[in-house]
Amino acid sequence: MPATTDEGAAEAAGPAVAAGPAPAPRPSGTALLRGAGDLLRACHPVPAAGVTLLAALLAAAFGLTLRTGAGAVAAVAAGQLSVGWSNDRLDLGRDRAARRRDKPLAAGTVRPAVVTAAASAALFACVPLSLACGTRAGLVHLGCVAAAWAYNLWLKHTAASWLPYALAFGLLPAFLSLACAPGRWPPPWLTAAAALLGTAAHFANTLPDIDADRAAGVRGLPQRLGRRGSLAAAAGLAFASGAALALGPPGPVSPAGRLLLLLTAALSLGAAAAPPALARSRLPFLAVLALAGADAVLLVLASRDLAAP
Repeated sequence: MPATTDEGAAEAAGPAVAAGPAPAPRPSGTALLRGAGDLLRACHPVPAAGVTLLAALLAAAFGLTLRTGAGAVAAVAAGQLSVGWSNDRLDLGRDRAARRRDKPLAAGTVRPAVVTAAASAALFACVPLSLACGTRAGLVHLGCVAAAWAYNLWLKHTAASWLPYALAFGLLPAFLSLACAPGRWPPPWLTAAAALLGTAAHFANTLPDIDADRAAGVRGLPQRLGRRGSLAAAAGLAFASGAALALGPPGPVSPAGRLLLLLTAALSLGAAAAPPALARSRLPFLAVLALAGADAVLLVLASRDLAAP
């Protein structure tokens, strides 16, 4: 019986063509860009960029040279990337159960192994970048990153969830101050203001998702206090941070400090007194973010006054 057309073609092609599966097609440039974008979205880009920008402004305010300042900012960026990626990787099971389509890992648009590798690479890069700013400064920054990882691994589920934020933000000015001059620690009021600002950011950051977090079993301090308690804590801590920045430096309170105190007092009272329906909206969250932004500006201005001559 003569062979069919397909069989004859296979025989003519020879064993080299017929053996083995066809090679997998290479991903297109569009697919690679989409994958890179999904990976970037998995690192919590907004808070990561905000902390990195704050570090850059503080580096300039402290008077770091361009080379040292760029190295310090790169260290902060690497640390933030490692923290953001590890957070989403560790929360993968809970995010999938909650059907978080806004999370690339939970949505399946990026593989867990890719995020694990990215978090590990960023963490390994953070170590030499931090130590290049000086041994003491580097160890301080690595302590900040370790506190953030401790939050991801365990403390976010405990009543001490605020502690890593207080430590990491409180030590950030010290990292940049020590990078500028070894042995040069920032004054206690500046450290306290930064720690209060970071703790306020922790409570504010939980507000949009606090109900979903409680339903998923997350039992950090904001979830234990509830929306109303967390809103009051965020507003009060942001006001305390502004007060430390305004009243801490020696001498009379600056016009910017007086303005910040009035602004933060008004926003704090407004957020804390919001009616229940308004408290469940994003408006109080945005008000607390405005408070934190104002505090961050004064933090930079206060650090500029401490720059080495």
